[in-house]
Amino acid sequence: SHLMFIRTHLACITTSSNRRSLFSAMTKLTDYPMTLTERPPICNLTPPGVCQFTPTWADVPLLDRIPCGTGGTSFILRFGLPDTTKSMGLTTCACLLAAAELENSGNGEKMDVIRPYTPISTNHEIGCFDLLVKDYGENGWLSSYMCQDLPIGGTIKFKHIEFNVKIPAPFTHKKIGMIAGGTGITPMIQALHAILGKGEESQQSKTEAVSLLYGSRNADDILGGEMLQKWAEDNGEKFNYVDVLSNEPEDSSYKGERGFIDKEKIQKYLPPASDGEDVIIFVCGPPIMYELLCGPRNEPEVKGILGELGYSSSQV
Repeated sequence: SHLMFIRTHLACITTSSNRRSLFSAMTKLTDYPMTLTERPPICNLTPPGVCQFTPTWADVPLLDRIPCGTGGTSFILRFGLPDTTKSMGLTTCACLLAAAELENSGNGEKMDVIRPYTPISTNHEIGCFDLLVKDYGENGWLSSYMCQDLPIGGTIKFKHIEFNVKIPAPFTHKKIGMIAGGTGITPMIQALHAILGKGEESQQSKTEAVSLLYGSRNADDILGGEMLQKWAEDNGEKFNYVDVLSNEPEDSSYKGERGFIDKEKIQKYLPPASDGEDVIIFVCGPPIMYELLCGPRNEPEVKGILGELGYSSSQV
């Protein structure tokens, strides 16, 4: 089986001192599926300050790498944890920093490459966590390394700092609008776990409706689309998922929204600013998305399209 192959491979490339912890984490592989359409939303929240990853870098192994989507460049990467007997303990919404020493192809010098990643798994998983990563080739140094070159059993560094905690769940807003572009979908997936997932009553958000506008170049660039579509089908009255493709061929079978996420689409799908304190809009994507939709992230005033539509700084 695929699982037995990975275990055999790990036995060959790891030392006896760390093999036991790797195998311990590997036994958890069947606890939460690696197939996107089989992954349900799960609400399992922890408060800030209990994450296994701290401000000090920790090396953890790559346990599994499974391709997903239709473009052949997206992968679910499952990594082990420092303590394989516990969950990660990451707050929702929060991200990790990943780092690897990579060689500059231009001058041959080695340098640390650091990038933020938001896990798409929850604290339901014990001993491991999952990232959804797109291989951007030469335009994504670290992502390409993790998707292509990092061997199963090979290690990479992760850490977590307080700055990486955004608005913590459970959410109090009755209506949530989400705007994501590219890999900016992963924080939305983390938030959707908290909104749609089953869990303890004390951890349930007060959100009654959530709408997600997800911008991609084409259908092959959509990250996690199969899972999001399944969640929308299973939560039809609560979750509305809308893809917006800017460069999808006109003769393709795609029937959804085209172009860019603009004023008309926001007005059509997201809750209006006039709903006041009941509304919040989450935005995550490339810098140009912030500039066009709400202004730079480090500026408190809401500008761009969301500013024109009347959304305040407390709503975005």
